[in-house]
Amino acid sequence: MKYIRFIAPGKEAEVGILLEGDRVIPVSSLVPGLKKGDMMDLIKYAGISGGLPEPPVSGCLGQQSYDLDSVRLLAPIERPIHDILCVGVNYEDHLRETEEHLGKESFIKPPKAVYFSKRALRLMGPGGRIEGRLDVDEALDYEVELAVIIGKDGKKIPPCQAEEYIFGYSVFNDISSRNLQTGHGQWFYGKSLDTYASMGPVIVGREELPFPVELEVRSFVNGQLRQHSNTRNFIHDIPRLISELSQCITLECGDIIATGTPSGVGMGYDPPRYMKKGDQVICEIEKIGKLTNIID
Repeated sequence: MKYIRFIAPGKEAEVGILLEGDRVIPVSSLVPGLKKGDMMDLIKYAGISGGLPEPPVSGCLGQQSYDLDSVRLLAPIERPIHDILCVGVNYEDHLRETEEHLGKESFIKPPKAVYFSKRALRLMGPGGRIEGRLDVDEALDYEVELAVIIGKDGKKIPPCQAEEYIFGYSVFNDISSRNLQTGHGQWFYGKSLDTYASMGPVIVGREELPFPVELEVRSFVNGQLRQHSNTRNFIHDIPRLISELSQCITLECGDIIATGTPSGVGMGYDPPRYMKKGDQVICEIEKIGKLTNIID
């Protein structure tokens, strides 16, 4: 299934299921009692109950439904329960361009997966406007990433069981102010400015993307292709990431893991090609969709 948060004309935010034919059915019509507009409540319910009731096919809708074009999509999760769990340099080609940009004296290839956190007070969604703090740092960059949403609490998860702990997948844009990122000697501050995390347009349930997850990943700025790779090129795959993180950290229902970005980020060009006010950035992942944002 594909899950969304949306606002229909004259209505409040709701959580819905996107059906074939681009019809949207509110989850409340399938599972009465869920908190309206709260994806986290749905994820928790699915984790406890083992899933949601099967929705009707598009041509047999007895419940209220909407055309996708008639609703406004929101970030699938508005407020993460914790900071985003991010994986750095998880594609070999991005590792090389990072070495070239920062210099091998400043950046040494890590022997293990690189983890860092990204504060996100609220996630931006499709069409959301990113407040690019160009007054503070003109080196505003984009990073398309596959987001993994955890579906139930777990610790010391073996790789062979990792898939059981996933609720679904989405598209994530890990926006960064590069000078802040490098100037402070770590990545948290330069990646955690307000509005610097965007996710959507949907969460695709894990059952639709079984392991190994091999998806085309792209980003565009003003229609120009900047990044293009496939998640089969991960240095550290999803089962390994979930297992390793959970050895010492309890993963909770609703946690978001951003799995890293391929080469082609703005800082990787010579000269760098950073975003400016008015730019449109699109992050796209096969079978999930396009996440479009504008820089303010």
